[in-house]
Amino acid sequence: MMIKVTWEGKMKFRGIGPSNHEVFMDTDAAGGEDTAARPAEMMMMSLGGCTGMDVVAILNKMQVTGYEFWLEIEPTWAEEHPRILKHVKMTYCFKGENLPKDRIERAVFLSQTKYCRVSNTLIKAAPMEVYINLNGDTWQLKTE
Repeated sequence: MMIKVTWEGKMKFRGIGPSNHEVFMDTDAAGGEDTAARPAEMMMMSLGGCTGMDVVAILNKMQVTGYEFWLEIEPTWAEEHPRILKHVKMTYCFKGENLPKDRIERAVFLSQTKYCRVSNTLIKAAPMEVYINLNGDTWQLKTE
C-alpha cells in the first residue's frame, strides 16, 4: 500500500492512497490557511473510523440494528516538543431501544483487541482508556 502526500502550497498538503480518495491537511499556524483538518486530528479520526467500522460490521453480523453510534476521542499530547501522544480516552456511544449490552461490549472488545489496526498500533505508543456509553450509562471496557 502506498500513500502519496503532495504539498499544495503554503502549509496545505493533499494525501491519496490506494482507494484513490483525496484527503487534505492544513494548519492555521506557521503560514497555513485553516482550510482542512490537522494531521494529528486526522490520526484520531482514523482511529475512530477504523474501530467504528469494525464495531458496525461486528454488530451487523450479530444482527444488532436500530441504533445511533458515534465515538468521542480525547487525545492528550505532550506539552513540549516533540508533542507526542501521551494518552487517549475513547468512548463508544450508542443510543437506541432494547440494545444488547453484551453484544455491544463484545463488538467493541473485538475491535480493540483483534481487528482495529490503528488502535492496536496506537496502544503501543500511548495508554488508551476505552469506555462504552449505552443510552447514558457509561462503563469502562476491560480488555484483558
